[in-house]
Amino acid sequence: MLPTFELTKVLFLDIETVSNFKEYGELDEDWKSLWATKANALARGRQEPLEEKAVADKYTDRGAIYSEFGRIVCISVGILLRDWETKEMRVRLTSFYGEDEKKILEDFANLLAQYYPDPAQFYLCGHNIKEFDIPYICRRMVIHALELPGMLQLAGKKPWETKYILDTMDLWRFGDFKNYTSLKLLTKLFKIPSPKDDIDGSDVGRVFWEEKDVERIARYCEKDVLAIVQLMLRFQRMPLIENLNVVHV
Repeated sequence: MLPTFELTKVLFLDIETVSNFKEYGELDEDWKSLWATKANALARGRQEPLEEKAVADKYTDRGAIYSEFGRIVCISVGILLRDWETKEMRVRLTSFYGEDEKKILEDFANLLAQYYPDPAQFYLCGHNIKEFDIPYICRRMVIHALELPGMLQLAGKKPWETKYILDTMDLWRFGDFKNYTSLKLLTKLFKIPSPKDDIDGSDVGRVFWEEKDVERIARYCEKDVLAIVQLMLRFQRMPLIENLNVVHV
């Protein structure tokens, strides 16, 4: 399915985001107006403007999706390591998370600069990473006046200049751009074991704002990274990683 490349040179990643404020009512008047414009644009085909409650509900439901109205609370990453004697693969997972988004981004940028500096030698991989994770990370870095690492300097680049960004959803499309295929669907399709999570993506905002449990979000995010690793292995017709070879650090 894919050209041969060294999987140990791939950094797998996933992010979790929340709205900048817990509720729409906490926004100042300028931000309320800007979100109302966004919310009405999302309500395609509607003739009348949305009522304020509908605008507020959309902020709760969708504010985290947009980098102008949301922020990153977790970046989880994973790497594959090979035992050169047994040829067995294992995966190591870790997360940058918390309430300080700038610190999360700085730590992630330092990781890229130190261990993944050259797009000609390394890869980034995620699910829908080209349309969500990477643009979101880049925009939030710019907002915080952080320098973009070499792997994230994408402005003005042609598609063939960003082949080091591996998107499992894009790979699954085979040129068909009509539909979004979720990671959950693909893991089920490829019989990739998935632990029964107590939360899903729609719960992240609640867990962050109400329960203040960012560690729980990080655990969930790492499970998604592991699923991406396993999916890429299946795409490469390679065996899945056994649980005993999954290390959280």
